Amino acid sequence: MKIGRPLAATAGAIVVFSSAALLADGSATLPLKTIADIRLQGRTTRLDYQAYDPARHLLFIAHLGDSALIVVDTRAQKVVATVAGVSQVHGVLVIPELGRVYASATGSHQVVAIDESNFKVVAAIPAGDYPDGLAFAPSAGKIYVSDEAGTGESVIDVASNRRLATIPIGGEAGNTGYDPSSRHIFVNVQDRNELVEIDPQTDSVVGRHRLAGAKHNHGLLIEPARRLAFVACDGNDRLLVVDLQTMGVVSTFAVGADPDVLAFDPGLRLLYVAGESGIVSMFKQEDTGLRKVGEGKLAPHAHSIAVDAETHRVYLPLQDVGGHPALRIMEPNP
Repeated sequence: MKIGRPLAATAGAIVVFSSAALLADGSATLPLKTIADIRLQGRTTRLDYQAYDPARHLLFIAHLGDSALIVVDTRAQKVVATVAGVSQVHGVLVIPELGRVYASATGSHQVVAIDESNFKVVAAIPAGDYPDGLAFAPSAGKIYVSDEAGTGESVIDVASNRRLATIPIGGEAGNTGYDPSSRHIFVNVQDRNELVEIDPQTDSVVGRHRLAGAKHNHGLLIEPARRLAFVACDGNDRLLVVDLQTMGVVSTFAVGADPDVLAFDPGLRLLYVAGESGIVSMFKQEDTGLRKVGEGKLAPHAHSIAVDAETHRVYLPLQDVGGHPALRIMEPNP
């Protein structure tokens, strides 16, 4: 259901209110309250991944259906720029130390590099048939790009903005993540129910790990403090917790239908799993493992979520709120 009132008529307008996420019967199902809805520019078409730069307080949102990257200043709570012409933009990655944003322009089979100071495209790099998820390996200065339609992982050098290699992974790539402890890249191979491990120093596959209980493992998030990988499987609506030291699945949880994007708040130790069904599942990380603390339908297509670790606010771009796309800002209840 829709939460709150219709938005004001100008782009970037804010509606502020406070409520828990509710089901149709009015029962609170998520320990979250809504702070504001910010009206976004463009049409009520699909929104996709996000990336947050905490130093600049900028949130970058892929507006896939409009082939545009929306830039929101989270302190001012307003849209400050729109980068048009990023064809069918899916994945977004911000590298604050470079002052650069990378976005997968799936429609043109490229990854584009964008300058954070002026929001201008500075490079367009070939990146496979269907570039999607992105991960940065700072130890090697390389970006790794999932090719969801192919069977490879593209490698981009950030110093030159050139593609260096395509690594065969033997299947359909889901999301990609970087583990700072091993300094390895991990890739979901979703049609094989595997987590593939890549060494950025050699750009070679150094491990293939079968995930017990996985079915079409797409979403991926690395939690470096405890060396865990959280894996969302949209084929059976499950969240897997993988120990990156043993590469074994240590626990499995049911989540909302068609889970997609994950986000983690390290301060509050809260994990969020957002699904294509609009259902968001929340987990608390404790010494004994994860504990589910809430689950409920937030809004249609609420499949993308991002966290500001400083304020603990969460951001959900919604395709249609009162006839317009909007960014919903929420925060955990005490």
